Parts: sequence; C-alpha cells; structure tokens
Amino acid sequence: MGKINKLLLLLSLSILIFGVSCSKYEKLLKSSDNEAKYQAALKYYERGKYKRATPLFDALVLANRGTPRDDTTNFYMAKSYYLDKDPFTAEYYFGSFKNTFPRSPFAEEAAYLQGVCLYDASYRSELDQTPTQRTLAIFAEFNYTYPHSEWKEDVQLMTDDLANRLIVKTFNSGKFYYKVEDYKAAIVTLKNSLKDYPDSQYREEALYLILRSNYLYASNSIRDKQLERYQQTVDEYFNFISEYPESKYVKSAKDMYDKALEGISADRGKITRKEYKEEKEIEKSLE
Repeated sequence: MGKINKLLLLLSLSILIFGVSCSKYEKLLKSSDNEAKYQAALKYYERGKYKRATPLFDALVLANRGTPRDDTTNFYMAKSYYLDKDPFTAEYYFGSFKNTFPRSPFAEEAAYLQGVCLYDASYRSELDQTPTQRTLAIFAEFNYTYPHSEWKEDVQLMTDDLANRLIVKTFNSGKFYYKVEDYKAAIVTLKNSLKDYPDSQYREEALYLILRSNYLYASNSIRDKQLERYQQTVDEYFNFISEYPESKYVKSAKDMYDKALEGISADRGKITRKEYKEEKEIEKSLE
C-alpha cells in the first residue's frame, strides 16, 4: 500500500510540475518580452525540444524583422521544423530564407537543407517524379552557387540517386507500354529515356525492346504500313547489334531481323540480290 501511495504522489507531482511548466511556457509565448522568448527558444533548440522552440521562433519573426537577429531567428525556425521531422514546412522556410538572406552566414546551409528536405520528401521511382525534377534543379543551383561547399559530396550522392530514380521511371514506363502491347508508345518512351540518359544501366535491354517493339509493331500493321516499319526494324537491329554484338539477346534479335527482311521481300515482290548482298556485308562487318 505504501508503494502505491508513493507512486501516486510521484504521479501527482509530475502532473503538477508539468502543469506549471506548461503554464510558464504559455505565458512566455503570449508575453511581449522578446528577449526572454529569444533566449528560451535557443535553449529549447539546444536541448532538442524543437516543438517548443519552433512556436517561439515563429512568434519572434515579425519582432526581429530588420534587426541583427532577423536571419538567425528565421534560420533556427526553419531548422527546428527540419529537426522535428517536418520536411515540407522546413523546405518552404529554407527556400524563403535563401531568397531573403542571400548574404547571411546561414545561407549556404539553408540552401543545402532545402534540397535535403525535398530529397527526404520525394517520391519513390514508380510514382510521380515532379518533386524529383525540382530537387535536382535545387541541387544544381546549390552546386553552381557553392562549388566548394563542405556538403558537395553529399549533394552529389543524392543527385545520383535522384537521377537513377528518373532512369528507372522512364525505363519502366517504356517496358510497361511494351507489355500492354502499345508498341508505338513503347518505342517513343524508350528512345526518349535513352536520349535523356544515354549511360542508363538499362541501355542494352532498352535497345532490344525498341527493336522488338518495332518488329511487333510492323508485323501487326496493315500491309500498306508494313514495308516502312520492317525497314525501321532492320535499322534498329543494326543499332542494337553494333553496340551489343555479344548480347544475350543476339539470337532473338537476328531472328527478328531475318523475319523483317522476309517481310520487306514479300512486300516488294522480292529483295534484289544486290540489296541482299549489301545487307549481308554490313552484317558481316559487325560480327
């Protein structure tokens, strides 16, 4: 019974202390003593109590406008939001800070953290990549403004990751169109992906899918359209084989090439011996 009484007493004291503490904090927040607010906000920030620091800094923004503490107040308010795991709000205030105080000693860190907030809040590769594009633009601006920054390597790592997300996104979009048999859309999407990201890790598969999409597009076309599309298939075969002569897709690619030639031959009546010889010589030179 004694232990229970002691626990109840401790609980009551804790509630009382918490109530007094809250009461003092609320009084401070509503007071006009900006110096006390400022010192308390810094102490809360240093102790990691960002939920208490943020409202105090927020209340001081107008009071400190145009004073030597203007940039400090705005920066620590933004960083309190960031450290309190609110990247959306923090990003807004870091962006505003960067534009309002470009010469502040905190400007570089604010610019860096704006990008970090966007990076942390950006979507996965299969989702809308508009935030990713914006983050890349912010990091590009940061690298231009601060080419020797201490955060340069971190920014590069995040930039590489974001670029890879876009590569995955565009490749998967093209592959999706291929799987649902929208071959024209697959060709356009995959070609745009390779144009934007020529060093893509999916380059070999993308070129193969472009070839295969062209072949299937041609073979499923009306007769009047087949000649041109089979000729495009032949062109894509040479594009593919010239880059990846040892590819695991070579046998399949060669089969589509031969069938495309048959399609061209059937459309034109018969491929001429000269044309056949020229195509074979080109093929042989690529082996």
